[in-house]
Amino acid sequence: MNKILLKSITITLLTAILIGCGSGGEKGQGNGDIGASDALVDAAIASEKSTLTVELQDSITFMYSEEKLAKEIYLNLYAIQSVKQLTNIANKSEVKHIDAVDRLAIKYNLNTTLYPDTTIPYDATALNTFTSGKFPVVEIQELYDVLYEKGIQSEKDALEVGCLVEVTDVEDLDRYIIQATEANATDVLTIFNFLRDGSYNHYWAFNKGLTNQDIADGCCSLGADYCHPEYPQK
Repeated sequence: MNKILLKSITITLLTAILIGCGSGGEKGQGNGDIGASDALVDAAIASEKSTLTVELQDSITFMYSEEKLAKEIYLNLYAIQSVKQLTNIANKSEVKHIDAVDRLAIKYNLNTTLYPDTTIPYDATALNTFTSGKFPVVEIQELYDVLYEKGIQSEKDALEVGCLVEVTDVEDLDRYIIQATEANATDVLTIFNFLRDGSYNHYWAFNKGLTNQDIADGCCSLGADYCHPEYPQK
């Protein structure tokens, strides 16, 4: 994740929290990924190994923490703000996203708990030391903490957190997809496209949740950086 972007998100959210946040409204429903292809993911994992650059190895292990953040922020916010999008997306989609990245890490024997020391062998036991809301990547931990403080304020804030998370995921994956394309790492490219397609779906689910609460601009109410009418819709 771009550190400048993370710093910008953190400052913006902290400002919003200090000023005060919106109140509740009608709960949206929302769904997980629509038509996600488990077969494509299985085929990518089973395919011959690609030659990965160090940069791409780091992107895989970073993405593990980023997908873990998405699942855990949604579930932990749902415990306080019972917005259906949060639990649906976490349980129907983010679990699949984490699994897909984890399988990539296993395939290439990359450590996901010692970022950026990704070339240390994969360690399944170490994964269990990071409980819900805890991450091996400092930037991800800082982002989670700020998003959580915002999301617990109201249903509207929880939905806005969803917009923030999914746009951040797409922007990161846009860069990582370029890396995979340049490295001709077709298996990694398939997984990253799978993740990005999911983020597009999730963005529109959270956007709908906001419009159901009479926030006419949906995710766009957060500003130009989070307004993406060009994202594909299913």
